[in-house]
Amino acid sequence: MTSKMKILISHNYYQQPGGEDYVFMAESSMLEQHGNQVFRYTVDNDYIKGMNPLTLALSTLWSKTIARDFRELVRKVRPDIIHFHNTFPLISPSAYYVARAEGVPVVQTLHNYRLLCPNALFFRNGHVCEDCMGKFMPWPGILHACYRESRMATGVTAAMMSVHGVLNTYSRMVDRYIALTDFARQKFIQGGFPAGKIAVKPNFIDPDPGVGERRGDYALFVGRLSQEKGIGTLLSAWEKLGGKIPLKIVGEGPLAPQAADASRRIPGIAWLGHKPKQSVLDLMKDAAVLIFSSLWYEGFGLTIVEAYSVGLPVVTSNLGGMSSVIDHGRTGLHFRAGDPNDLAAQVDWIINHPAERERMSREARGKYETGYTAERNYDMLMDIYEKAMSHIHSGP
Repeated sequence: MTSKMKILISHNYYQQPGGEDYVFMAESSMLEQHGNQVFRYTVDNDYIKGMNPLTLALSTLWSKTIARDFRELVRKVRPDIIHFHNTFPLISPSAYYVARAEGVPVVQTLHNYRLLCPNALFFRNGHVCEDCMGKFMPWPGILHACYRESRMATGVTAAMMSVHGVLNTYSRMVDRYIALTDFARQKFIQGGFPAGKIAVKPNFIDPDPGVGERRGDYALFVGRLSQEKGIGTLLSAWEKLGGKIPLKIVGEGPLAPQAADASRRIPGIAWLGHKPKQSVLDLMKDAAVLIFSSLWYEGFGLTIVEAYSVGLPVVTSNLGGMSSVIDHGRTGLHFRAGDPNDLAAQVDWIINHPAERERMSREARGKYETGYTAERNYDMLMDIYEKAMSHIHSGP
């Protein structure tokens, strides 16, 4: 597609900033840099604090206010395509129906598993959980209060899934979905989403930060300090390593006290707290290896793309899309998810095999150059838009 487009991009910001917010902003900027006219429609979950719980519940199922405002914007802008990132909970699926009524094709990025699992993670009690997969009403999630540790909040999310499942909203009102990995694509197909509508397009990093010099001998963890990120596994592995290999931990979260305690108790561990993006990239450029210890399937960690961009190998748990994004023995190593002994063994091996680690570094950088640059991502996104537009013009 060579002609420039009018693109309306919509996103519901979370209360805690995260990778989805970054992708929304990065893709919007990338599209503008290529000469497209980009319009943004955003809402912020901070607004939830002042909402009546019943109003919020009803709005999650169908927001009349958003539908009205969104219709006015669509009629004013007349976009060629509408691309949604997150619609939960304030935008709601009502915006899809507005787009369909106005004859505008819809693309939805699947950043997580919200449309298949009430807590969006396929994760409960420290383990992967798919109990709600394929159920008309995801009652196990309600029973276990999987979203915000609240049966009421989980019930609202489950109702959204069920109601719009009955209405076939997700198969009728969206022309193309973007899954971030092949693994995620297969999960959504397993959950009943139409295979022909799901394309795979990963995240990207721009501008290119350049290859690091890897002057440090330390391992690096970057991410939210929470249970699903495998912080317990990480810290246990370093206890077993006994201070042989330095570890720098970057991030904040509910398990920050554990990281702080480990930094005092276990030789070699330094908890650095939150760091801005450039500081993180600088740490990556000097690190020997990145640790990605997640216990859930993950979407597509931007941290991995950042690591590849500077030529940093990754040791990752062998779960979900991570096990395909990281090529074992080429761009990093896999370890058994949740197994600190295996993590310690893999880290010890890669640190003590510098020639193999250097080869993996070159492979990681090569994978970034061929798959995760802005130019490559733009071409993939334009192809998805073109197929979405062809779909709506040819009918369902």
